[in-house]
Amino acid sequence: MSDDNEDLGMWDEAMDEQAASEAEAETVELDELEEEAPITGAEKRKLDAILDIPVTISMEVGRSHISIRNLLQLNQGSVVELDRVAGESLDVMVNGTLIAHGEVVVVNDKFGIRLTDVISQIERIKKLK
Repeated sequence: MSDDNEDLGMWDEAMDEQAASEAEAETVELDELEEEAPITGAEKRKLDAILDIPVTISMEVGRSHISIRNLLQLNQGSVVELDRVAGESLDVMVNGTLIAHGEVVVVNDKFGIRLTDVISQIERIKKLK
């Protein structure tokens, strides 16, 4: 029974920590792309076309490799072990490319992600090669 009390204490601490971080959390508006150097009208049209291209952003908790036999045996309540430990940061992927790491936050009953580390452009380009 002491294990149950210990678990409850850990949950209470986690909930208190999340409540404190929610109090500190604020919604961040993304800044518009600022121009550093004057660009021509043609360049602006090209840039506008690129900025409107939709991309898929996803957060990855972890991965697991299993056989098709085990995949077919999964049903409601099954547990799949992932390659990450609890508390490890999530991967933020854009069109399948890692761009950042982050942690889950809850704001107004909705999930979000707080970026903790953004992969540099140079590193992203190296991964494409």
